Amino acid sequence: MHVEPTAIPGLLVVQLDVHEDARGWFKENWQRDKMVRLGLPDFGPVQNNMSFNSRRGATRGIHTEPWDKLVSVATGRVFAAWVDMRAGDTFGATHSLELDAGTAVFVPSGVGNSYQTLEDGTVYSYLVNDHWRPGTAYPSLHLADPSAAIPWPIALEDAEVSDKDRANPYLEGVVPMAPKRTLVVGAQGQLGRALAAEFPAAVLVDREELDLTDPDAVAAWPWDEHDIVLNAAAYTAVDEAETPDGRRAAWAANATAPATLARLADQHGFTLVHYSSEYVFDGTLDADGGHTEDEPLSPLGVYAQSKAAGDVAVGTARRHYLVRTSWVIGEGRNFVRAMQRLAADGVSPGVVDDQVGRLTFTGELARATRHLLEAGPAYGTYNVTNGGPPTSWYDVARAVFRLSGHDESDVSPTSTAAYSAGKGLAPRPLGSVLDLSKVRSTGFEPEDAMSALERYLAAQSPQAGTRP
Repeated sequence: MHVEPTAIPGLLVVQLDVHEDARGWFKENWQRDKMVRLGLPDFGPVQNNMSFNSRRGATRGIHTEPWDKLVSVATGRVFAAWVDMRAGDTFGATHSLELDAGTAVFVPSGVGNSYQTLEDGTVYSYLVNDHWRPGTAYPSLHLADPSAAIPWPIALEDAEVSDKDRANPYLEGVVPMAPKRTLVVGAQGQLGRALAAEFPAAVLVDREELDLTDPDAVAAWPWDEHDIVLNAAAYTAVDEAETPDGRRAAWAANATAPATLARLADQHGFTLVHYSSEYVFDGTLDADGGHTEDEPLSPLGVYAQSKAAGDVAVGTARRHYLVRTSWVIGEGRNFVRAMQRLAADGVSPGVVDDQVGRLTFTGELARATRHLLEAGPAYGTYNVTNGGPPTSWYDVARAVFRLSGHDESDVSPTSTAAYSAGKGLAPRPLGSVLDLSKVRSTGFEPEDAMSALERYLAAQSPQAGTRP
């Protein structure tokens, strides 16, 4: 068994193993583990259809359905042709071949397909990943379209073709099928803004446009129009999460909403990218000095517990990337901008020196997201931060003062226990270092955090910062 690409992106020919003897033949028409390992998408089929054709020459198509399918022959022989009906550079591209018991074809959504039987009593099947819905409109193409120039073995005038298929338009009259679009949830936050810049064609929503905790809003949203959903929405008020109202808000945004997206991802077939935090660990670092993706969760406070619950929920989706990060810095309120403002105001802050981790700039998270989606490593959890040696918040504050043209000695060290005394703050993990080996193994090399900090500060003015 092996998989062969074609000139139409995503259209894959599968050469199947057929076992024959005097009784007939047997084949594995869909074998998920084998086929996914060979490069076929794990497209999550939900329906299997059979088409029986009593006479040679029965010709159907060219139809463009909004779902993926795996087409194969049960008995007989079929000449099959495909035309790319998706908007883009390959619109109108064609591919054709003869299907027999040993050949199957994966047809992605938006590629028109047509089949002409070459023997009486031919049966072919197609395994699809969405249910047929009455009233669904999609492009069709005339079987004799001159630009497609499909080499039909049986002339169309001698073939059996329905009146409906004879009335299909030629290519110049076809409206291409629009591509599915990326959806960014939480687009107004620090990370959401970076994702919007990295994915400029994406649909951008915040809670006002789409409240994932509102069943009616979720039911009304056109999820089938998206192939990727980037969930940058989160409740991040760590200390307020310890209050009764904050606890409810944290669990709604950080646990319930991701669970809803995980369910929708499997229902509608999109890839879910969700962003998590090193707070899902208690901060105890092993001898290697970094939390790995498979380390058991051990959250301390309410915020951390709600994020951990979201991680578990997202992990149930078939197509998901859970991006775990730490110490996020972007556009908006954050530690770096606060320190920059304090330096400009002549304030000498005390900053904790026993919490250790790495900064993560939102542009780096967005770049890593694009890398994962384009490189296509195995679905699952990936740690992503900027690179370089771990630092404390005290180290970062001193660097901000220095790079802003102020004396770094104005920053004094303190412990987490001393800083938190009498303030009723939520617990913080002391060890926030994330091991980056897994994401590096995919070909992504994180930029050094201090280099990114220097560039970030150069782009900021002291007046832009606000106290967190």
